[in-house]
Amino acid sequence: MKIAMIGHKRIPSREGGIEIVVSELSKRMVNLGNDVVAYNRKSEHIAGKEHETATGLNTWEGVKLKWIPTPNSSKLNAIVYSFFATFDALFHKFDVIHFHAEGPASMVLLAKLFRKRCIVTIHGIDWQRSKWGGFASKILLNAERKAAKYADEIIVLSKSNQEYFKTFRETDRFKKKKKLYR
Repeated sequence: MKIAMIGHKRIPSREGGIEIVVSELSKRMVNLGNDVVAYNRKSEHIAGKEHETATGLNTWEGVKLKWIPTPNSSKLNAIVYSFFATFDALFHKFDVIHFHAEGPASMVLLAKLFRKRCIVTIHGIDWQRSKWGGFASKILLNAERKAAKYADEIIVLSKSNQEYFKTFRETDRFKKKKKLYR
């Protein structure tokens, strides 16, 4: 199976929970015989000098790394990266695009328009975090709803998040039968 990973900053890295999950999941999937491409962000804001690479594919632990140039702005970095990584993934024969976190999940609809199978892992309910202002919170909430509506599968990390997403599935708007994994 050919799988694209989108949503982390970069791997290899242990700087955050999403990066650890993507690193471990990607390595394990490669060990099971899958072809995994991790779309890393490339900017001074993310990678730093020690992680600079050419724009071509590199590998780490059998995982192919594709570096997506992104702006140095912390406010624009994630959304620009998510768009370009998803756009690139659309033109490769991936069996699955696996989005990590609410922001990158905003691109699920774009991937579904191209009939790609999508999995979203929600690492936390980001729009509720105090670090995001009103506009950013609305964008993240909208992304969360798109993930709930369009993703083929959603993975959550806690029982409370599983219950939270079930409420979306119980409304008329989100009646599509989907599994929630915890």
